[in-house]
Amino acid sequence: MNTYPLYSMSVDEAKQLQFRVVNAITRVFAGHEMLSRGDLGVVPGLNKPVTTKKAESVIADIFSAERALLVRGSGSGAIRFALHAVLKPLDTLLVHKAPVYNTTATSLEMLGIKTVEADFNDPEDLKSVLERHSEIRAALVQYTRQKPDDSYDLETVVRLIKRIKEIPVITDDNYAVMKVRKTGIQCGADLSCFSSFKLLGPEGIGVIAGKAEYIDRLERESYSGGMQVQGHEAMDVLHGLVYAPVALAVQAEVNEECVRRLKSGEVEHVADAFIANAQSKVLLVEFDQDIAYRVLEEAERLGAAPNPVGAESRYEIVPMFYRISGTFRKYDPLLEKRMIRINPMRSGSDTILRILAESIRRAVSVS
Repeated sequence: MNTYPLYSMSVDEAKQLQFRVVNAITRVFAGHEMLSRGDLGVVPGLNKPVTTKKAESVIADIFSAERALLVRGSGSGAIRFALHAVLKPLDTLLVHKAPVYNTTATSLEMLGIKTVEADFNDPEDLKSVLERHSEIRAALVQYTRQKPDDSYDLETVVRLIKRIKEIPVITDDNYAVMKVRKTGIQCGADLSCFSSFKLLGPEGIGVIAGKAEYIDRLERESYSGGMQVQGHEAMDVLHGLVYAPVALAVQAEVNEECVRRLKSGEVEHVADAFIANAQSKVLLVEFDQDIAYRVLEEAERLGAAPNPVGAESRYEIVPMFYRISGTFRKYDPLLEKRMIRINPMRSGSDTILRILAESIRRAVSVS
């Protein structure tokens, strides 16, 4: 299988991003404020906590955006709000010709949005679809891969869409932001959406960064007290953004080392190993037998996490041994019997390969 994983920042690049985050914080917050948990409520004149407003200003600076907004509903909620900001019910959205991420599909159904597909891997198909369908009002581009053979470059896709048809472009940056050099808006999109939970932040808080005209509208509409992200939550978002880049870069290094060692034949019954964005950037391990289910059962007994919490959340420390993603299963249902995905989380390659080798040994012994 050929896969086309996204480029991951090196540890040195990630350090520079960490420094950029801290520098942005010092430009907005006084020192004593960063030693607090922030304020609460709907402050007159802002209709949200002062701390939240300041945190949004920091996030906009980090990602070179006109504005940023913290919303409830995590990454899925951020995408839902962004779709609402640029489209009306029954409008048509351009999407990639691939399985749509489940929560995004639900959002499209909820909002009554129609879709037109184009193959983002094929510039000529993308150009043809845009020229034929005058009803397209916006585009949604997922940064990470939706199927194993996806190879498109997000910036190339966004620039091409904008050149042919001046429509708003939303990017789903989940599993990519703070791992790659540029976010969607830094690649020319209008709105970037992602989850703070996947960046060592708090549960349930999503981030939208981009054009002020869309974010201003969402802020005006989200006026109730219960919809506001409170000061302590906003502070936790910033804390996560400080530590996520380096942690994620180390994780990428571990992935690379695991692939090298597995391809060298270090672990028996491994037919192949490679890195893919599925959805997160993970290690995919293919066996020479249909033992994937049993390997996963044994790996959990040996200390591996059997399922995600937030997919790289602050709670996920031990490596995760998990079935391949839903979009990959749709692409080829047979893969589920002979392939698993491994996310290192905070672990090293020795731990991962120890658990994998012993899990395989046990699985094979009972087959």
